[in-house]
Amino acid sequence: MKYDLIVIGAGPAGMSAAIKAASYGAKVAIIDENPSAGGKLLGQLHKEPKKGWWHGRKIAQELEANLFQAGVTLFQGKEVWGIYPRRKVLVNSGEKLQAEHVLIASGAAEKAIPIPGWTLPGVMAVGAAQTLTNYHRIKPGRKVAIIGVDPLSLSVAQQLKMAGIHVVGIFLPPDSVCSKDKSSPSQTISYLSSMAHAAPNLFFKIGGDLAKYPFIQHVGAKFYPRIGMRIWGIPLYLRKTVLEIGGAEQVEHIKVVPVSQEGIPNENRIKTVDVDCVCISGGLYPLTELACAAGCESVYIKELGGHIPLHSPEMETTQPGIFVAGNITGIESAKVAMAQGDLAGTAVAGKLGLVSYKLIDVAQENLTEAREDAVITFQQNIVAGREKSQQCWKDYNSKGVKQYADS
Repeated sequence: MKYDLIVIGAGPAGMSAAIKAASYGAKVAIIDENPSAGGKLLGQLHKEPKKGWWHGRKIAQELEANLFQAGVTLFQGKEVWGIYPRRKVLVNSGEKLQAEHVLIASGAAEKAIPIPGWTLPGVMAVGAAQTLTNYHRIKPGRKVAIIGVDPLSLSVAQQLKMAGIHVVGIFLPPDSVCSKDKSSPSQTISYLSSMAHAAPNLFFKIGGDLAKYPFIQHVGAKFYPRIGMRIWGIPLYLRKTVLEIGGAEQVEHIKVVPVSQEGIPNENRIKTVDVDCVCISGGLYPLTELACAAGCESVYIKELGGHIPLHSPEMETTQPGIFVAGNITGIESAKVAMAQGDLAGTAVAGKLGLVSYKLIDVAQENLTEAREDAVITFQQNIVAGREKSQQCWKDYNSKGVKQYADS
């Protein structure tokens, strides 16, 4: 079967790209391994300042309806096994698809933070708890502890409480190679300061604005109350860490200790807290394996979450005809992913001769606006990361070699 565009991944970026290209007259197919379209949208539920509630599931349903209306062919519950020369795409069920262009919107995955006891039943990634609660309507536990402080963990904590689950607290992870800065109270305060505009109350807004300064971060870490501060009624502990998750055959408790402002635990003051579920949040990283297997050059940019495919301002990779959009290009919000999808879909339509290239400029402007209006920033220095990505693309084209932004 031949198409003008094959989109891999039916998340916010992939669906937006497919809808946009099809709306201009392109013949489009979209492939996703899940039985329902939507990707990470399906579990998202949060309130945005001055904009009301963001219902990811509802947005996904609207996008899926638009896919059918635009005449996009859906291959759901299918896995892509490879992308071969001349943009041939092999699907696990045996279908062989071919297109002039391919868009990879494979999204992101959660990073793991190994903690003693993390293999016990009842321990899960925070994103899994989000999906269970918001999509499947299943409570992951009755008494839950969250380890890791970031936009995702804070959002999920609120969602769990809304579902009637007792969240005993949000704790720092223990210091390790995997947790890195996430175990430091002062670094965590610095990270939270970038989200002050989205804070749930005036106190956190003011404190977050002040915490942008290193001296305030240091002082804040030193005097942050060991009993925590409540956010949506949930204790946020920036001076406590979970050393161990315990239980005989499943999660039964966690062992919590206070930490210094530098994150050093005081193991003489271990306290046991009863829980039946632990959610660990280690952040997200782009899923680039398929792009790499297709021969797309990649670059490591810490500020974007890890390795990303090198791509042009129009979202085309170093492999002509192969595009990328969404979290594969760096961890950002669903709204930004949708704007990237619109841009990629418009760029493909432009290469097919279906639209004027002026529309690509408009799509790029819309993407810039989406980034400026983003309520949640998953990566603290995302602006610097995007600048590095653009510079790497320029260096690649001028020198013909990969230019790594970070060693």
